[in-house]
Amino acid sequence: MSEIIISPNIKLRPAAPEDEEFLISVYGSTREQELAMVPWTDEQRHVFIKFQYTAQLNYYQSEFPNSEHWVIEADGKPVGRLFLDRRETQFRILDITILTAHRGKGFGEPVIRHVMNEAAAVGKAVGINLDLYSTSQPIFERLGFTATEKTDSHTLYVWQVGQEP
Repeated sequence: MSEIIISPNIKLRPAAPEDEEFLISVYGSTREQELAMVPWTDEQRHVFIKFQYTAQLNYYQSEFPNSEHWVIEADGKPVGRLFLDRRETQFRILDITILTAHRGKGFGEPVIRHVMNEAAAVGKAVGINLDLYSTSQPIFERLGFTATEKTDSHTLYVWQVGQEP
């Protein structure tokens, strides 16, 4: 894997071991609301987040051994992460997360569009499982993703080649 330029100010680069603390903080940003209700110290929260991040990383690496782990950079600074699994019939976004301070600034959508364009070039769909209450649902719906499967906790959104946003 090598660096991918998405736009003049956004790029993807392969995640490296030296990115671990940043990636832990990205994961931690997904748990901010629930951890705000827990009476833990900052150190206890960090230990918990690091443990959970490591468990998620190990799961992705064992269940999706060919998946790619990217750092999303904007203006030369890391702002998020992307886990992408290029499957036989579909590109599956396992995770795309932008740090809280950088959300709503237009960094995630170009990355998603890049994945869609790359998948379309080889005739594949793109899918992502979102939590039922994910604030990202409107973005994926606006891009033409359709809810295809629902469980008690997640919805699978899929975009098909030729499906217009």
